[in-house]
Amino acid sequence: MSSITHTARITGPIHFVGRNGRDDTIPLGPCLVEELNDQVADIVWGQTGEESVVMPMREIESAEQTGKLVLLD
Repeated sequence: MSSITHTARITGPIHFVGRNGRDDTIPLGPCLVEELNDQVADIVWGQTGEESVVMPMREIESAEQTGKLVLLD
């Protein structure tokens, strides 16, 4: 199965558990959303794409519905 990548923008706080086990927030601004399958997607951000987190699709869809994540394509 091939992945689908979208350009997107974070417009509100999206929380996740970081690598260190602490709660963290994806910063506002541009990002990429790569749908890995129908269950999870990878959100990539940072000047050179150096930051990322894999999140359940239900959380990403919730962020879209509340306006915290806007897909641009």
